[in-house]
Amino acid sequence: MQRYKCIISYDGTGFSGYQVQPKKRTIQSVFEGVLEKMHKGKQVRISGSGRTDAGVHAKEQVIHFDSPLAISTERWETALNSMLPEDISVLTVEKASDTFHSRFDAIGKEYRYVLSLAKKRDPFMRNYTYHYPYPLNISAIEEACQYLLGTHDFSSFCSARTGVEDKVRTIDTIEVTVNGEQLTFRFIGNGFLYNMVRILVGTLIEVGSGNRNPEELREILKSKDRQSAGITAPAQGLYLWKVFYD
Repeated sequence: MQRYKCIISYDGTGFSGYQVQPKKRTIQSVFEGVLEKMHKGKQVRISGSGRTDAGVHAKEQVIHFDSPLAISTERWETALNSMLPEDISVLTVEKASDTFHSRFDAIGKEYRYVLSLAKKRDPFMRNYTYHYPYPLNISAIEEACQYLLGTHDFSSFCSARTGVEDKVRTIDTIEVTVNGEQLTFRFIGNGFLYNMVRILVGTLIEVGSGNRNPEELREILKSKDRQSAGITAPAQGLYLWKVFYD
């Protein structure tokens, strides 16, 4: 039995998220369906570095699985890509140690969130950006970001459905970049809670629109109350960009 580590990319538009759900099309169910065919009906489970919600995309999601098939990593890539649908792509396959775990061995992640600031919506980008055609004070957003850096309890910035007790996380980097009519938030940290990035973005948008002061971020963190933070930004603007390992 050999363990394999895969980096995959997917367009989340047509999926009900990463995790298997009854009668729903998900990344896990589609990928495991392909592996089951390759293993002549035997079920093969995959484990991901984390779960993405319905409509959320991934540039580099990491998964692992175990297989008795003695084929090269190049043939794995070719076989998987020939059988997977067009909205999932296997970027790399490599052999991993028996102890490797895509989730528990991850030491950090990078997420990006993309806003379209264009006055008129682009119908071809509706599934890949959040259209926000209103003025934003970028300086105020950047000031607010400073309060989020470092190690904090992010209870205010996660969904009530978050299934973990420890909500302390460290954010090392937040960058805000405007390129023409597109604004990109870049977050790098040791881990992110359920809906955390989308709530952070929703709150920062409220700061940029003048509905909140940057200093409020400090008090929102202290409150540990989801109701004190802003809206949850839509899923389609969010990308799992990269997963970091030692």
